[in-house]
Amino acid sequence: MVMSVVSKPRRWIPEALLQGVLAYYGGVEGHRQARGFSRADVRDGDYRPVTDDWGKENEDGSVELAQLGANRTKNVLVLMSDTGGGHRASAEAIRDAFQLEFGDEYRVFVKDLGKEHAGWPLNNMDKTYKFLIKHVRLWKMAFHGTSPRWVHCLYLAALAYFYAREVEAGLMEYKPDIIISVHPLMQHIPLWVLKWQELQNKVIFVTVITDLNTCHPTWFHNGVTRCYCPSEEVSKRASLEGLEPSQICTFGLPIRPSFCRAVLNKGCLRKELEMDLQLPAVLVMGGGEGMGPVKETAMALGESLFDEKLGKPIGQIVVICGRNQFLESTLQSIEWRVPVKINGFVTEIEKWMAACDCIITKAGPGTIAEALIRGLPIVLNDFIPGQEVGNVPYVVDNGAGVFSDNPKETASLVARWFGSDRKELKKLSGNALKLAQPNAVFDIVWDIHKLVQKQRPLSPSSYSFTLSFNCRPGLCDLLVD
Repeated sequence: MVMSVVSKPRRWIPEALLQGVLAYYGGVEGHRQARGFSRADVRDGDYRPVTDDWGKENEDGSVELAQLGANRTKNVLVLMSDTGGGHRASAEAIRDAFQLEFGDEYRVFVKDLGKEHAGWPLNNMDKTYKFLIKHVRLWKMAFHGTSPRWVHCLYLAALAYFYAREVEAGLMEYKPDIIISVHPLMQHIPLWVLKWQELQNKVIFVTVITDLNTCHPTWFHNGVTRCYCPSEEVSKRASLEGLEPSQICTFGLPIRPSFCRAVLNKGCLRKELEMDLQLPAVLVMGGGEGMGPVKETAMALGESLFDEKLGKPIGQIVVICGRNQFLESTLQSIEWRVPVKINGFVTEIEKWMAACDCIITKAGPGTIAEALIRGLPIVLNDFIPGQEVGNVPYVVDNGAGVFSDNPKETASLVARWFGSDRKELKKLSGNALKLAQPNAVFDIVWDIHKLVQKQRPLSPSSYSFTLSFNCRPGLCDLLVD
C-alpha cells in the first residue's frame, strides 16, 4: 500500500534567516517554524531536496511511502566512533547480544556516520583522538574546555549546520526503528534530525554510556528514550544533567556475550596457552594501543618474581602489547629469568584473563569491566585525563584493586600477593566478582526490546514524513534546540 503526504512549502533564504534570528531572540515558538538555507543548497534560484528510499517526492510535492507492517524485522542502528577501542567493543557487544537473544527479529548495523557521511572534523575523529591522547595536556584541555554547556552546544550546533543533511542521509539509508548511541558525540545531531523530521516519538533513541565514572556532559541528552548507565555514579550525574528517572537505567557496561558467558577452566587454558601450570600469573596490558608503562612494569616484574634465595621464579608474566609492535619486539628481545608470554593484539582476551591471577592495566573502562567479570584483582597504573580519572576510585573504593604508577612498587606488590599475602589477593578477587555485572549487555537489549513491544504497531503514517529538512537548518534553530 502507498500513501501520499504533502511536503511543507519551500522558503527563500531571507525568510529562513529572519525566522532563525527571531526564534533565537523570541523564544521557542518562533524557532519551531524556522528552517535555514545555505548556499550549498541553492543552485540558480532552486535547491536540491534530500530524497531517500523512505519516500519518493512526486511532481506535485507529495511523498510516496511504502506501508510498513508491525511484524517486520526491526532495524537497529548503533552509532559509534573509533575514538578508543571501547566504543566499537560496546557496539559490537550489543549487536551480538541482539543476535543471540532475538535472532532475525532485529537487523543491527554498527556505523560511524561521521566518518561515512560527514566531513572534517567528524570524519577524522579517530586520528584526532589518537593524536590528542599522545599529548595528554592537549586532551585534558579539550575535555574540560568543552564541558561547559554553552561551549559544546555551540560547536555541536555548528557541526549540525554543516553536516546535518549528510547525517540525515546516513540515517535514512538504514531506516532505523531503534538508534543506539555508544559515543558522546552521536546524540545531538541525530536527535535534531529526528526532531526536524517529526520522528522523535516514532524512533526509539537510547544512549549506552561507556565511561564507568567520569563522563563528559555531551553523553547526556534529555531527548533520549533511555540512558543506560554503567554505574550508580553515572546515574546520579545523569539525574543532575536533567534526565528523568524513567529515562535512566543502571545495568553496567556492555561486554561481548562470548566473554560474559564463557565457562573456562584455568588448568586447561594454561595448557592450551603453553603457560606454566603451577606458578601464579600476572597479566600486563596497556589497552589496544599498548599505552602506559608496560615495558617498565614488565621488566620490574621480571626482577621481583624471581626469588634470589630459592634461585627460581615465584610467578609468571603475560604481556599484551596490543597494536604496539615496537613494544612487542622490544620485550621479545629481552632475556627473562621468569616464564613470560608476550603477545601483540589478541582477540580472545577472555582466555588470557581466565588463565591469570591478577592484572596490571591502565584505567580503561572495558578492561576494568572484563577483569571484574573474571574476578581479577586490578592494579591500575595509568589513566587518560578526563574520562578515565574516575575509574581509579571506582576500582579502589570498591576494594577490587589498587592504584600504583611506579613500576617497581607495582612489581613488589604483585610479588607479595604471590608470596606471603595470598589472603589479600583472594579478598580483592572476591570484591571484583561482587562489583562485576556480566549480564549488562543482555539487560540492555531486553529493555530495548520491551520498549519496542510497548510501542503501537507501526502503521503507514508512522513513517510518513514531510520534506521539512530539505535544506540545512539555520544556526539559530540549532542553538534553541
